[in-house]
Amino acid sequence: MDLFIVGDVHGCLNTFIKLLEKWNPREEILIQLGDLVDRGNHSPAVLRLAFELEQNFRAETVFLKGNHELMMQEYLSDPVAGKNWLNNGGSQTLFQFDQVGVDPDHYSNWILNLPLYWENEHLFISHAGISDFATLDDPRHPDGLLWNRKPLRDIGKLQVIGHTPRWNGEPQFFPESKAWNIDTCAYGGICLSALRLSETGQFKEIISVPTDERDVG
Repeated sequence: MDLFIVGDVHGCLNTFIKLLEKWNPREEILIQLGDLVDRGNHSPAVLRLAFELEQNFRAETVFLKGNHELMMQEYLSDPVAGKNWLNNGGSQTLFQFDQVGVDPDHYSNWILNLPLYWENEHLFISHAGISDFATLDDPRHPDGLLWNRKPLRDIGKLQVIGHTPRWNGEPQFFPESKAWNIDTCAYGGICLSALRLSETGQFKEIISVPTDERDVG
């Protein structure tokens, strides 16, 4: 099956729904790169949608962990040790949960078990990618798969990441590392993007949906 890879959603529910209209689950696996939550206006509803999609399309969906899911997970486990999340969108997200009358702990186990990456023979997909300093098994490492900001290295597979915003709203391909960055700043009022690839990594299409004004501000 082909792949439909979606960048950082950050609470932009209506924008995410519009982008999902372009996904064909009969022919494509949906892979979302993490950072479903924080900064946008609808983090609880985005989590619920992702959870329900995974329940209804178990063989056709993969939701990866982003650094914002990790921070949320750590806060829910220990609010004192995880208080850094509150200054990175967590306070707003907790307020949203309170407004809709949902306990965020409802999703804590699901978030805990989100994978750090997805790969096959041709592709490696993660939130922030593999640099020369990366470690695959430590989600807290500053140069690891959830936090890396350093240039990616050529690992012999095509990498697809989000995490580092592309403020011009355009996904970028880096030929030196054979990597795509598709975080196009949905929470910044720009757009949410998806990359359509074959299972061997052949480029097919970029799909971008402008951020719905209901999702930000």
